[in-house]
Amino acid sequence: MAMATDDFLLDDVGQWLGAFASPTVLIELASLLVCVGLAWVVVAGLRRGFHHEGHRSILFGHRVIDGALFPIVLLASGYVARTLLIKWVPLAVFKVAIPVLVSLVVIRIGAKVLQVAFPQSAWVKPIERSISWLAWMAMVLWVTGLLPRVLGEMEQIHWKVGNVTLSLRTMVEGALTAGAVLLLTLWVSAAIESRLLRSATGAELSLRKAISNALRALMVFFGLIIAMSAVGIDLTALSVLGGAVGVGIGLGLQKLAANYVSGFVILTERSMRIGDNVRVDNFEGRITNINARYTVVRSSAGRESIVPNEMMITQRVENLSLADPRVWLSTVVSVAYDSDVDLVIRLLTESALASSRVLRDPAPSAALSAFGADGLEFTVGFWIADPENGTLGLRSDINRAILAALRAHKIDIPFPQRVMHVQVDGSPPAAGPSVANLTGVAVSGERGQ
Repeated sequence: MAMATDDFLLDDVGQWLGAFASPTVLIELASLLVCVGLAWVVVAGLRRGFHHEGHRSILFGHRVIDGALFPIVLLASGYVARTLLIKWVPLAVFKVAIPVLVSLVVIRIGAKVLQVAFPQSAWVKPIERSISWLAWMAMVLWVTGLLPRVLGEMEQIHWKVGNVTLSLRTMVEGALTAGAVLLLTLWVSAAIESRLLRSATGAELSLRKAISNALRALMVFFGLIIAMSAVGIDLTALSVLGGAVGVGIGLGLQKLAANYVSGFVILTERSMRIGDNVRVDNFEGRITNINARYTVVRSSAGRESIVPNEMMITQRVENLSLADPRVWLSTVVSVAYDSDVDLVIRLLTESALASSRVLRDPAPSAALSAFGADGLEFTVGFWIADPENGTLGLRSDINRAILAALRAHKIDIPFPQRVMHVQVDGSPPAAGPSVANLTGVAVSGERGQ
């Protein structure tokens, strides 16, 4: 990017310092303050007129002066004021103000775009500091008039790579162009992602996330192509690299490629969505994120499982909330054989309704499920709509309500009964219960559950 530095070169430092002592500096300062006020008013008006997303907005930021729009408007108004003033007064303040505002715009755009595109990434802060240092160094070189000389010296440092002659200036300008293109693509992709995911839920959220990821990857790819062309790299040389990558994927990267393909299949097919409760490889939890290579499943205990997307495609996965988010749970209780069956069924149903998490429609139900060795076995089943909140505490509450109801109505929960036949004085083994009563001693033993 070429800079018109002739208007800002400070070849005569004494003349420039003398201009600061002239009364016209007050006019420049007043004009600069007017530009600041105008920029503040414009940005504040746009914030009220357009919807913005707080700290995630690149243009507006969290406050009026936090986003990238404020220095951009201030720079534009500063250029207009400089163009008007240069006809009547010698410039001193604006020779420094314009480069400072350009550096501020570069720093603010770079920082805000990286924060929105890569939130909570540890490497974003070092890159932001690097952009700040480079921008302020370029500003100092620009103001002092050393920038053309530095660029000329960098042009003298060159080397030949194949049939192409590269200089240090070309490499630096190419790197800056690549950074600008990547920032632009990340900015546009972040805006598209924000627009797509703003009001999406359920199945639409997964599909729109897939579209957003694909658009970002495509835009970054074309941005890199443009950046490499700006540096002077022959793109025909990439055909060899593309062939090598294809061979690598075909041989050593089969699993990686399968995971990426499976990720896009999951997102586009919508067989599993963010928020679904699934059970895969004996791990049950809620899907919190679907990436291109893996899926994150978080259990009710707080543990997270990183599941490769290929496993989600090739293995059996139970989706507990694909068609219906409601989940059926049950608990089993045994009572004595002399208990009133109808009363027990009513008490079990009422105990299940004691929890607010249990759905009333469909209502819980209880049934005599088996004739156990120690008593009658009843199964009470109930439906819930929030399995992501865990089931252990819910089962505990319902079991405690059942225990309190049975105790209040004097219904026994029998202990396991075992009969021991003891052979006495070499008598023949007992053949049945009647023989056991004659030749042995029946002993009832209790074993705690």
